[in-house]
Amino acid sequence: MASRGRRGGRGGRGDRQRPAGGGDQPPPAFTPGRAQAGGRGAGSSGPPPRASYARPAATATPSVASSSSAPPPSASSSAQVAQLGRDIEEKLSLGRPGSAIVPPRRPGYGRVGMKCFVRANHFIVEAADKDYFHYDVTISPEIASKQVSREVISNLVHLYGESHLGKRMPAYDGRKSLYTAGPFPFESKEFVVKLPERNDGGSSSKRKDRERLFKVNLKLASHGDLHHLRQFLRGVQPECPQETIQVLDVVLRAQPSILYNVVGRSFFHPTLGATGDLGDGLEYWRGYYQSLRPTQLGLSMNIDLSARAFYDPVIVTDFIQKHFNYRDMTRALSDQDRIKVKKALRGVKVELVHQEYARTYRITGISPQSAQHTMFTLDDNKTSISVVQYFRQKYNIVVKHPNLPCLQAGSDSKPVYLPMEVCKIIRGQRYTRKLNEKQVSNLLRATCQRPNDRERNIRQMVSQRDFGADNLVSNEFGMKVSGDLAKVSARVLPAPMLNYHPSGREATVDPRMGQWNMINKKMINGARVDAWSCINFSMKLNRNVPYDFCDELVNMCNSKGMVFNPRPVLDIKFANVNQLERALADVHKESMTKLAGSNCPQLQLLIIILPDMSGSYGRIKRKCETELGIVSQCCQPRQAAKLSKQYFENVALKINVKVGGRNSVLNDAIHRKIPCVSDMPTIIFGADVTHPQPGDDSSPSIAAVVASMDWPEVTKYRCLVSAQSHREEIIEDLYKKAPNQQGTMHKSMIMDHLKAFRRSTGLKPGRIIFYRDGVSEGQFSQVQLYEIDAIRKACASLEEGYLPPITFVVVQKRHHTRFFPEDQRRTDRSGNILPGTVVDTDICHPTEFDFYLNSHAGIQGTSRPAHYHVLYDENKFTADALQLLTNNLCYTYARCTRSVSIVPPAYYAHLVAFRARYYIEGDYSDGSSSGGRGVREGAVEVRQLPAIKDNVLNVMFFC
Repeated sequence: MASRGRRGGRGGRGDRQRPAGGGDQPPPAFTPGRAQAGGRGAGSSGPPPRASYARPAATATPSVASSSSAPPPSASSSAQVAQLGRDIEEKLSLGRPGSAIVPPRRPGYGRVGMKCFVRANHFIVEAADKDYFHYDVTISPEIASKQVSREVISNLVHLYGESHLGKRMPAYDGRKSLYTAGPFPFESKEFVVKLPERNDGGSSSKRKDRERLFKVNLKLASHGDLHHLRQFLRGVQPECPQETIQVLDVVLRAQPSILYNVVGRSFFHPTLGATGDLGDGLEYWRGYYQSLRPTQLGLSMNIDLSARAFYDPVIVTDFIQKHFNYRDMTRALSDQDRIKVKKALRGVKVELVHQEYARTYRITGISPQSAQHTMFTLDDNKTSISVVQYFRQKYNIVVKHPNLPCLQAGSDSKPVYLPMEVCKIIRGQRYTRKLNEKQVSNLLRATCQRPNDRERNIRQMVSQRDFGADNLVSNEFGMKVSGDLAKVSARVLPAPMLNYHPSGREATVDPRMGQWNMINKKMINGARVDAWSCINFSMKLNRNVPYDFCDELVNMCNSKGMVFNPRPVLDIKFANVNQLERALADVHKESMTKLAGSNCPQLQLLIIILPDMSGSYGRIKRKCETELGIVSQCCQPRQAAKLSKQYFENVALKINVKVGGRNSVLNDAIHRKIPCVSDMPTIIFGADVTHPQPGDDSSPSIAAVVASMDWPEVTKYRCLVSAQSHREEIIEDLYKKAPNQQGTMHKSMIMDHLKAFRRSTGLKPGRIIFYRDGVSEGQFSQVQLYEIDAIRKACASLEEGYLPPITFVVVQKRHHTRFFPEDQRRTDRSGNILPGTVVDTDICHPTEFDFYLNSHAGIQGTSRPAHYHVLYDENKFTADALQLLTNNLCYTYARCTRSVSIVPPAYYAHLVAFRARYYIEGDYSDGSSSGGRGVREGAVEVRQLPAIKDNVLNVMFFC
């Protein structure tokens, strides 16, 4: 039997292993030897190396026992890092505009699992073999609105199509590019186009027949054909001809871009689907998403249902009353309310309702004073009059809300003041700010559809779009779009076996339909909790409920294998939410005093029953985790009052991992049968970057990196977080040099995790698997150039020659590919495809290593598979090995007894990133994991995160 790679035997399943040498001695330094370092492309055969190789002398490579800072690299190590930096600079300098680094090719197709077919919302597109011509468009005066730009080009085609354009029908992208299927009879030409004057408040003229003149210059930029695209689809050409796909995509989007409201890649209009009320002055519209993609089947149109929030087309005073829940509209606004209203309305278009002809304005702000005190000078430049007086004299309108401020349009130098009650919000304006919980719930309820319903509605949308009737698509460019969903080959991977503690009646579990339960099971590594307490912030709960709640929770934890002291350190505290931070500090101080001199010197867990009103969770977590060093478990008052057994089981799972335990492990991990993990000490990373909510133009983005701290089980994770430049997607602190008083030091999340892994296991990782969440396809090249290189440099900085092979996988969940069961007998309870369904053919990339994995069972609506795309692979994974590993890991998520939709390391990183946002932005429950701008162009001072206390950082406090 192969050596387990650790000194001594296992003291029971799930026990943490001490480093070699026993006692509290630090682990050996990162010294080369055996297959642990492995080097680039190291072999994976043979037993894992022991941690008991010789300790280096004091003059050798410094120890990695301390994580406060990285050891200074040796001269040869520094040279190695410098060379890696030069390599990356060379790649950057040689990269030509528009070029991309090609990820590894697909190593073959997976074979494991039950074969089946599914339908995908992809529609095959056939393109005629024509020459395509690209013309640069310059419109003067410059136009900011795409809609107006399209009006200009439409008029140009209407006026000059027959006489000057050679009867060509161009496709226009609304900005600077125009495409044709054949050349114009000129290479460069200027046209004059007239549009009727808009009544948008931008001009003092009252003439409705005034015309706007635009000069439009069309200049030939390039031309090409489909040859390179066909070569790419066949796998002959490695680099995707993105410009050709851009041409075809613009053609397919040209007509709906004129007819409908465009939001990103989606189209919305009341005629496209249902609309409804979201509450608080907003409504939702249903529409459809459309994107052209290269696949193994050829070009594919991905079409999906979409929904967005829009402003209600109501009078502005009604919107304010609904949006801010103002009951008394006769009162003047406070300074704080004035700022809120200004933020909510800035940029919104309104139309006047007191005049016979339409006139529109864009709101730039609100007046500093009320309407009755807002004064302006009439055209005679002598008479000063208030807005209220002016509307009474000019229009015989008595302003009903004179205490409210006016809307301001125009510029600060030439403002236009309008009473709110005569302005109506124009319909069709997207609401771009963060929705509240009620609105999110209403939107999900209105748009959540079972698979059969969603598939039927997608078919109806494609039928309504009717690409065959689009002359530009079918006649001018000769493109055909299939009317039916693509039938795709798939496989259903087997679920892994899970191990619980052998003292339970069920020590091994075979999950069914992606879920199981904790009946007759005990946690494989139940943690010990000696010092705990509880504080209740709910004023509505009966006073006995917190006591009953804690008793039941403690009993549940003990019944599931934990050793949980039935008596709290302090009696249950009752506190008012207005004294929240003080109450938490008092509990910490009292517990430290009582525990002084005991075997447990600090509070291990604080159970918190939250206040009745939402909004305090972020404050609690920030106080506990960054100031007091308390691991906390928050519970909703309504859940505490129910005393539900199922709820207690779920909370027990969270508590166990928060205090250092493990709930279950993969059976294959126990028997060392996990491919590309069990054969060699392997560390698995997960990373994500979260960006500020819409409308926030200053807060930093937050990067989170988690890493597994046990092997071969890979169930325990440690996290690190870092604030970085606003909307920066590339993780800056994976590895970089930061100046300090002594000179230059390494600041590296990767190095910190590698050293922690060594302290935890007594082994240094011989392999790195990195799951990266939140990266769009347009940022793949940047991630390859910067983040993978940062990982390599971090490893090389630890010791000379330490370059473990890396596999870097991007996890995408913000996509629109959906799968529908071909055989209704092979579905889960929600009617979705089975958990474990994997697709790596047909609609996947023509040559690169990617796959879709539906690793979870649906609960409601249509399941969204995760898309995994391999950007770098030195471990030479086969398709089966990576797909099985990823699917199996999805069954190790600590917070529930279900498989989850994305691989847990990425899931944990997502949780940590949002948790950290509480530390700087207060109670904040959502945000975006996408939308970053990529590599930053200039250094900007970033507000740093408060440090998480060490005792919190080293457990899975984020669960």
